[in-house]
Amino acid sequence: MAMTAAARRTEAPKSTAHQLGSIIKACRDIMRKDKGLNGDIDRLPMLTWIMFLKFLDDMEQVRQAEAKLAGKRYHSTIESPYRWRDWAAKPEGVTGPELIAFINQDEAMRPDGKRGPGLFAYLRSLESLNGDRRDVVARVFQGTINRMVNGYLLRDVINRVNDIHFTSKDEIHTLGHMYETMLREMRDAAGDSGEFYTPRSLVKFIITVVDPRLGETILDPAAGTGGFLVEAFEHLRGQAKRAQDYDRLQHGTLQGIEAKPLPYLLCEMNLLLHGMEYPEIDSGNALRFPLREIGDRDRVDVIVTNPPFGGEEERGILSNFPEDKQTAETALLYLQLIMRKLRRSVGGVRAGRCGMVVPNGLLSGDGISARIKEELIKEFNLHTIVRLPNGVFSPYTPIPTNLLFFDRSGRTKDVWYYEHPLPEGKKNYTKTAPLQFEEFKECLTWWRKREENDRAWKVGAKDLLATGCNLDRKNPSAKEDITHLPPQQLAESIVLKQQKIAEIMSEIKTLLGDDRA
Repeated sequence: MAMTAAARRTEAPKSTAHQLGSIIKACRDIMRKDKGLNGDIDRLPMLTWIMFLKFLDDMEQVRQAEAKLAGKRYHSTIESPYRWRDWAAKPEGVTGPELIAFINQDEAMRPDGKRGPGLFAYLRSLESLNGDRRDVVARVFQGTINRMVNGYLLRDVINRVNDIHFTSKDEIHTLGHMYETMLREMRDAAGDSGEFYTPRSLVKFIITVVDPRLGETILDPAAGTGGFLVEAFEHLRGQAKRAQDYDRLQHGTLQGIEAKPLPYLLCEMNLLLHGMEYPEIDSGNALRFPLREIGDRDRVDVIVTNPPFGGEEERGILSNFPEDKQTAETALLYLQLIMRKLRRSVGGVRAGRCGMVVPNGLLSGDGISARIKEELIKEFNLHTIVRLPNGVFSPYTPIPTNLLFFDRSGRTKDVWYYEHPLPEGKKNYTKTAPLQFEEFKECLTWWRKREENDRAWKVGAKDLLATGCNLDRKNPSAKEDITHLPPQQLAESIVLKQQKIAEIMSEIKTLLGDDRA
């Protein structure tokens, strides 16, 4: 009887977490010697594309063996001599300047002694055949660059990675956790120039309360490095009891969109290392389609995301939105996209639902912001807003944030607010003392049985509509005097006001431009 891929992975050689940790550490130590790399912000992407090719070749060999046992023909995603086993697996293989040339150049001497496209040139040219992974590989390497300049050091790294067995389920599981640690380290290395990292504890809370079910489609339109999709996959995996359940989980359940090349690569690897064999990640701009063209077949059951905010999209993107709701604030554009993408409740099908991170400015904004929130209140059930304390995203941004939870089951009647407190004795979260999932214990208990208390209160939709859809409602039980805010909060308040002014100025410029036309 033919063995399944899962069975083969279980029987494959296993290394301990210590051994895998030693391999990763050795790779990073070698990379530190290369003059082409600057810190973890360069080293992790470099290590990622190398592991990606090794992972892909290991999986291909398993599937090839299964096809042979089943008497079927197998078409490799990557052909010889570009497979890992052809140029990387032998420790004494191509090295030095020849290795750098083979990887980087459009045309180079290949490991088989013939001239042809270089490795990256070949990988970028791949096109999908019958739904295989060729197009995924092409997208991954479209924005990937080999930054190492020393081919001998690169050979040393490749030889180390060759000792990782991606056919071992245990090794993949261990590497998944290690990879998340490296992602956090890369975020730290990026400093102010990096996109901030959504804490895993916050992601897990959102997934827990939104509670995706097997058989539903789940989307993150701003996938980043895949944190929400990884947590959703882990959540759904526990519901897969039969082979067909596992197949459903692997195909057509999780979807992501990430336009930036580096996060796209990191997201693909993150999902692969957590057991997602066929990540469905769109490499385009999530906002590129006109809202009016999004129909029922494009809608999903669950959206979980932390969309970018504070940025600005080009004019061509803004034209995809209604004229009276075009804004420079990306968070508001993503909110409109999410509202459009959620499935309606038809024929007994559960209404689409969303859990997302938003900045404080979105709650209090007027003008275009108010019009979008009016639609949210009147056409969706905005049932919960969780107000987060300072420093949840420290040190990546000081902007206060909130969690919005809504669904498409009908219009809003009441909005419940829950103020998540800082742990006793803490004034702020920090990089070394971040938010922990255990801190949501009281909120999770309250979520199932809601009552007003010192941290929870509700506001009627009529009241919200009557006050210009201002969702920035303070806790009526709070004793804090706004005139005595600490310096950190005063600074954050100034930042928010500046952002609001910038948004208003952008709208004025847009109106002036329209008048001149």
